[in-house]
Amino acid sequence: MAEKPPRKSALHGVSIRQLVEEIPEGCSTPDFQQKPVALALQEGKNAIFRALVCGEPQPEVHWQSTKGHLSNSSKYHISSSPSGKEHVLQINKLTGEDSDLYRCTAVNVYGEATCSTRLLVIEVGFRKNRKRHKEPQEDLKKELMDYRNLLKKRAPPPAKKKVDLEQVWQLLMTADRKDYERICLKYGIVDYRGMLRKLKEMRKEHEDKMAQYVNTVSNLRHIKVSKEGIARFDLELDLKDPGSKVYLYKDGEMVPYSLDNQTKHCLRRLGKRYQFQIRDLQAEDAGIYQVKVEDAEIFSTELDASAIPSRVVVPLVEAHCEEQGDAVFECVLSSPCPHAAWNFRHRPLQPSDKYEVFVSPDGLTHRLVVRGAHLSDMGPYSLGTGFHSSTAWLVVGGKDKSLLTASADHQSWEPLSHLGSRRGGPEGRSDIYSQGRDATQSPRSRHKPGTGGFSKEAQGPRGYFSQGLADTEVQQGEAAVLSCTLTRYLGPAAWFKDGVKLSTQDGVVFEQDGLVHKLLIAHVQGTQAGRYTFVAGNQRSEATLSVHDRPVIAADVTEKLREPLVVKAGKPVTVKIPFQSRLPVQASWKKDGTEVVDSGRRQGAQVALGEGFTRLCLPSASRKDGGQYRVTLKSEGGSVQAELTLQVIDKPQAPQGPLEVEDRRGAGVCLHWRPPKDDGGRAVEHYVVERRQAGRTAWLKVGEPPAGSTTFTDAHVEQGRKYTFRVRAVTSEGAGEALESMEVLVAPEALPGPPSSPAIQSASSQGITLTWTAPRGPGSAHILGYLIEKRKKGSSAWTPVNAQPVPERRWTVADVRQGCQYEFRVTAVSPSGPGEPGPPSDAVFARDPMRPPGPVRDLQVTDTSHTSITLNWAQPDTQDGDTAQGYVVELRGSDSLQWSPCHEGTVPVTTFTAKGLRPQESYFVRVTAVNDGGRGEPTSLDTLVQVVPVAVRPKFLMDSSRRDSLMVRAGETIRVPVSFEAVPMPEVTWLKDGLPLLKSNVTSTKEGLTQLLIPVASLSDSGVYTVLLRSPQGTEALYRFSLRVAACPKAPGPISLKENVPGTVTAEWEPSPDEAGGVPLYYEVLTRSSVHGPWRQAADRVHTNHYTLLGVLPGREYHFRVVAKNELGASLPSDTSQPWRIPRQRDRFTVKSPSYREPNLSQKPRFLVGLRTHLLPQGCECCMSCAVQGWPRPHVTWFKDEQSLAGNPAVYSTDVLGVCSLFIPSVSPKDSGQYKAVAENALGQAVSTATLIVTESSS
Repeated sequence: MAEKPPRKSALHGVSIRQLVEEIPEGCSTPDFQQKPVALALQEGKNAIFRALVCGEPQPEVHWQSTKGHLSNSSKYHISSSPSGKEHVLQINKLTGEDSDLYRCTAVNVYGEATCSTRLLVIEVGFRKNRKRHKEPQEDLKKELMDYRNLLKKRAPPPAKKKVDLEQVWQLLMTADRKDYERICLKYGIVDYRGMLRKLKEMRKEHEDKMAQYVNTVSNLRHIKVSKEGIARFDLELDLKDPGSKVYLYKDGEMVPYSLDNQTKHCLRRLGKRYQFQIRDLQAEDAGIYQVKVEDAEIFSTELDASAIPSRVVVPLVEAHCEEQGDAVFECVLSSPCPHAAWNFRHRPLQPSDKYEVFVSPDGLTHRLVVRGAHLSDMGPYSLGTGFHSSTAWLVVGGKDKSLLTASADHQSWEPLSHLGSRRGGPEGRSDIYSQGRDATQSPRSRHKPGTGGFSKEAQGPRGYFSQGLADTEVQQGEAAVLSCTLTRYLGPAAWFKDGVKLSTQDGVVFEQDGLVHKLLIAHVQGTQAGRYTFVAGNQRSEATLSVHDRPVIAADVTEKLREPLVVKAGKPVTVKIPFQSRLPVQASWKKDGTEVVDSGRRQGAQVALGEGFTRLCLPSASRKDGGQYRVTLKSEGGSVQAELTLQVIDKPQAPQGPLEVEDRRGAGVCLHWRPPKDDGGRAVEHYVVERRQAGRTAWLKVGEPPAGSTTFTDAHVEQGRKYTFRVRAVTSEGAGEALESMEVLVAPEALPGPPSSPAIQSASSQGITLTWTAPRGPGSAHILGYLIEKRKKGSSAWTPVNAQPVPERRWTVADVRQGCQYEFRVTAVSPSGPGEPGPPSDAVFARDPMRPPGPVRDLQVTDTSHTSITLNWAQPDTQDGDTAQGYVVELRGSDSLQWSPCHEGTVPVTTFTAKGLRPQESYFVRVTAVNDGGRGEPTSLDTLVQVVPVAVRPKFLMDSSRRDSLMVRAGETIRVPVSFEAVPMPEVTWLKDGLPLLKSNVTSTKEGLTQLLIPVASLSDSGVYTVLLRSPQGTEALYRFSLRVAACPKAPGPISLKENVPGTVTAEWEPSPDEAGGVPLYYEVLTRSSVHGPWRQAADRVHTNHYTLLGVLPGREYHFRVVAKNELGASLPSDTSQPWRIPRQRDRFTVKSPSYREPNLSQKPRFLVGLRTHLLPQGCECCMSCAVQGWPRPHVTWFKDEQSLAGNPAVYSTDVLGVCSLFIPSVSPKDSGQYKAVAENALGQAVSTATLIVTESSS
């Protein structure tokens, strides 16, 4: 059975193979939930590997090493948990031979999973020292070289994965513009302008696709690697559907992730912010990462291999040497790290004669040689890569080591009293690794301070600590205190963090009060989180310090926010609050407790969250924007708030109204108002009172009352005049809006009222006589006279008629123009002045009186309907009176004596239609002419007029386009409309060939139109159709037309060809079947010859069944085609089965071919371009070329110092079209010498020589 290709596991380094084609539902292949951890232990210890395995059915687990199966039960102990998930391999009493690669394999019926781990056994103590004492320095160098060669034999690096260009374009779409050039160079995109054009096109498609799932995408942050070695990238997503799936892809392949921090790829979400993390970075994690929502690409970013921190693959091991001897440290990294640095006791080492630093060509192996070691050189040496480090001790002269060891992969602690001796006696050296502690375990309790609970390490050994260290959690920037109490003095004390001894230079403070020891950190930073250990004598206590990294706002920023922010209205306001946070942050702004929402509009509030800052922007501040603002920055590490007060200063609002105006009768005018509701943030200094006289545009300042007064009296007003007042409040920002009063009249002492409207007594072209009545009310007792004004109708300007008041209440206005229409008004005048003018009079013409017009002539009824009567008449005779200016039409019912007008006003024309009458009713009608002289005598009809339509004989309305014969195609829809005119509606009858229509034919009739409809025409529908109109009075109208339904004719029968006359051919065919049915048709004949490919028309409208083609040439083939046609179209063609051909008689002829002599091209070899002398440095590639000519083509042989180079594997030669080249991939001094190229053929040979000189590089 063929096995499936390897499947991917969630854990790096696990290989899964599927052994069957399909896996049943509920079953699965084996997989590792936790794989064994690599160990580096000292000789004599016990190594324990643990693995968690899953799969259905439960898999079987096997352990083995590269040396074979682990069958020695006393050496290897293999066990499993009762649940069958946890499997343990224990190797007892380690020796140097146990250093190996161990493999764990889980197998069930559906597949197998495999992972490997490494065990490194460190040889220390007497055995190692004794071996080093006996081996000479040359053996030590050989051992180092063998170890280095062993490291070089690791598996070759994986082949570079080819990147899909589509992923590169997606990366460019979300990349910063400054990164375009770098990405194009990296992926080989050379057309920069073309790239920009394509990006513009792709962005449109990309936005349309994103719009299906996402409202907005903002704050894109590309991938960055933190100090902890975690790669992070994040973005803000506003999903249309919260249930949409978000996927993570790497190089086009989906990557599973979790929502916690327990897996390699995880997602941390806070509100709309999505932050992806990649932990435990390896070289294979480099690539292009994409975030997709459903099937839409949202964001692409790239993790470059150079950004992945180097890891320690093979850590440093403890080195031993005698005084004045040399010590060697060697460490292997996972990737080249140019900035890796060596340290001694946490101080950097510089390369010198004392310290020699070597790096392998591949940049992975780093070696430090300490020359001439002294006792002062003993201590911890470390190699740091910036993110990871490895530390080991140098022991000089076998002295005991009093400090603790730490490495990047393994950290352990052990009091000196517990360290065993490998030799026994006073010269024995202590073991630096803990006894009885499993290297794969790192138990840490999570008790909070003050809970009374401690971890096992925190309580310490029983009887030595009355109170051990407690796990502590603090916020970043706060103070932290770690404290423990001893039961008695145990010896010198020391503090350690993650295996490194602490000093005051590390930013911590040590305190001791008797048996109480404290570690103080004033301002805790994120890097200070970790495992802290207190060691006193041979005892210890451990605890964990956790730092919550909540957002931090600088103190100076908080101090500035305490001061109110004062701005003027209309100015833009931008508040930017910087902060620091390593976790994704969500910012929310509130004003007076209400959340500030980004409106998205240009003039609305705008809230933004950027890299390390949040910003609130008000494009145009107003008074309502003032208040207390609070911003909350929230992350998984906690939250922080900041407050600020915004004061918006503006001009004051208008005083509160209404503005009351009180007339004090000679003492002036008193104004009352209330203070403005909003003073604009500044105290009111005073008010400004202004007035404006009616009819003027300028405002006059009349006073400035103080801020505490809301009344003002203006004593400088004139009686009888109208004024408008306004009040403004004034602050330091200026004058605010005005409160304006209504127009008020300052009352005079006693003005007369308005007279009545003038009455027209008489009017002529010489003058118009008016009369009126006196006014009433106060001030009207003593009238001095009246002023008269006139104006033309339609004008708004009044003109005085008299300059002095007239005492009478009658006046004749003589200053008029004949034919003009005037209006008049009168104003009363008293000792206190003129009063209000009275209402205007009716409009009157200034012309002589007219005579009433005479009676209208020729009154008649022109039309009637169910509800109307139309009348027509002639103008009156001018001899009977003046010209008529209009007409009045009146009706009277047959049972009534009262005449009623049919309209309002007069009718200006001599025709009128009275509408809205009762059907079938009878009326008397009369018409009267009117003008300015009055109404003339009415003219009446002698008979009653009945409201019924006028009868119209039926008749057909035919235009010139109407045809009496129609022809249509069978299967089409026939629609024949026929228009007619008749009152009342006649009876319409359709006939076909004198008989009623079939049910399949549909007819419809409405007002003035009847229509024949045949949905699908057939040949049976042909015939003569008749439309008959019959009125109720028996009058008839008749219309006939013929309809012929035809179809395209059928194809003619077979065609026969014969030659009746030489040089011609006659085609005869069977007639079309439609011809027998009497259908008129004709034929079209087409021919095609072997010379002319397409069909050509030979004859058209042939009414017989034969046709003769003239001019037939021998040797050509002729084809015939006949098509039947009629008015509707053509039939299918009928073609000849065999062409017509007359054989051609050909004469014989002879062709003589000319003879020619082939030229002689033979030529002996000769060099067109000879060899040249070369001077090259060692290691370069050498190419010697020459061009040779000759025929037959010569064979070229190469010689060096007269010895043939044929078969020499160090060189190779080429011969391409006479260009001969000799290649030496890497020259060395032994390649120097005289080179010769010999070209030979049957006619001779040619030789070309050159010298190669190779120079040695200076070291």
